[in-house]
Amino acid sequence: MTDKLLHVAEKSSTALIVLDMINDLEFEDRDYLFPHALKAAENIASLKKRVKEYGIPVIYVNDNYGRWQSDFQELITHCKRDDVKGKPVTEMIEPDDDDYFVLKPQFSGFFATPLDILLDYLEVKTLIITGVAGNMCVHFTANDAYMRHYQLFVPGDCTASNSSEDNELALHLMSHVLKADITNSSDYNVEHLIDRARKYDQENP
Repeated sequence: MTDKLLHVAEKSSTALIVLDMINDLEFEDRDYLFPHALKAAENIASLKKRVKEYGIPVIYVNDNYGRWQSDFQELITHCKRDDVKGKPVTEMIEPDDDDYFVLKPQFSGFFATPLDILLDYLEVKTLIITGVAGNMCVHFTANDAYMRHYQLFVPGDCTASNSSEDNELALHLMSHVLKADITNSSDYNVEHLIDRARKYDQENP
């Protein structure tokens, strides 16, 4: 007899997306990104804990780093090795057993992935997008989400780029072009956010 697997509620108007935070940070500009990513991880972990209290599902959308024969758990194990730069980030934001995950081959979380199918299954119409890099994968994913008519929240303190200037520019574009709410997560009232998501559902059946 198999044990019953843990699972979040199957339907939700809102989902939290965590982009590329399971990350070894083993690349040329890692020393620029690392301190910003570590702070973002702390804020994402706090936000994740709060939204899960309201049954909001968490979806890790992560680059496969060219490891086409690996799975998500192998990536986590790799990124938690002692000799890996991104270990503190990964440990701070490590997934729970009831979180979802999607592996992606390119910048956008929607490109050549089942993310569309998963969000449709969950009946999600509002996305809270977090992660790295704000001016790359977060921005590309937000672009694709906007074209798919999702309501967008991109909390400014839950994204990170190589520099604060790059991140602020990306947030400005997502706010003004993609109509994303970039309010810091520390200022979130989760119940108010859920109310906005429900209203958006009603207005966009």
